[in-house]
Amino acid sequence: MTGTSAPLRVGLVGYGLAGSVFHAPLIAATEGLALDTVVTSNPERQAQARAEHGDALRFAASPDELWQRADELDLIVIASPNKTHVPIATAALKAGLPVVVDKPVAGTAAEARDLAALADERGLLLSVFQNRRWDNDFLTLQKLLADGELGDVWRFESRFERWRPQPKGGWRESGNPEEIGGLLYDLGSHVVDQALVLFGPAAAVYAESDVRRPGAGADDDTFIAITHANGVRSHLYVSATTAQLGPRFRVLGSQAGYVKYGLDPQEAALRDGKRPAAGEPWGVEGESMWGRVGSGESPLTGGGRPLATVDGDYPAYYAAVAAALRDGAPNPVPATQAAAALDVLEAARRSARDGVTVTL
Repeated sequence: MTGTSAPLRVGLVGYGLAGSVFHAPLIAATEGLALDTVVTSNPERQAQARAEHGDALRFAASPDELWQRADELDLIVIASPNKTHVPIATAALKAGLPVVVDKPVAGTAAEARDLAALADERGLLLSVFQNRRWDNDFLTLQKLLADGELGDVWRFESRFERWRPQPKGGWRESGNPEEIGGLLYDLGSHVVDQALVLFGPAAAVYAESDVRRPGAGADDDTFIAITHANGVRSHLYVSATTAQLGPRFRVLGSQAGYVKYGLDPQEAALRDGKRPAAGEPWGVEGESMWGRVGSGESPLTGGGRPLATVDGDYPAYYAAVAAALRDGAPNPVPATQAAAALDVLEAARRSARDGVTVTL
């Protein structure tokens, strides 16, 4: 580890979508972290990374080169394809390096728990990048629940829907089991994690999963129903085949409901090359996109009252990682929590395949 005043040096494995759009910009924007090395053998991606993060950036052709320089690094971030997460995280931990892994951390809950046990055994941080815990609508809903305005929540509906009638291909849409592709594990990792954070452990899981588009290799239209141990029911939809998008959240309680349309603006901003900066607005949403709270009315006809959306805050994740490494602050997303979400995803896959409700 570097001295307390020097920034923590980060090795980033992968510079595709996750690495270039999410991880590298957020690492670079975090006080106390410095992007040191990017692992990619692709010349175009190397040129892109150098243009975006400066000539001092170093490159490695494979993660193995990082382990040979383990004493020069303080954190490894894994943003490579899903099937590589477990082997690379295992190697990093064995090299004595703390690790952040993009979601899903593993293909199975058992693998996630094995990784967590290895990290504990080595006394190292293992954190999972569940950035959508810092979405604007999620933060708003957490505040709304804390204020008790909805009463007892009965049903939580969450949709992560897109209209992509033509498959894009690549490992994310592969039907090969070892690729860990499909929407259940991609977007499902987000909506299940959010439901568990909000409403606690799952007691039972039911799912329907389809491959709708010609040429799609993996599930592209999936529904998951979770009965939480506290009685709340979560109805979660992930789809690439939704011609008319539903509300991102619809939350129904004993006193009121909350309905919110539209996606958090942070991903679009990052894709457009915008970057968070200290003192500058970030994750701010226009009033026209605010959700509405009320009872017995339709939001489509202006029913209920508008509720200001809390600003989204993806930078908070890496700030928390830096604080955990420097000061022993809490891990923002422990791998054991990711394993609990994988329990639900595995149960959903079994439910959809066998047409049964799975008890956890």
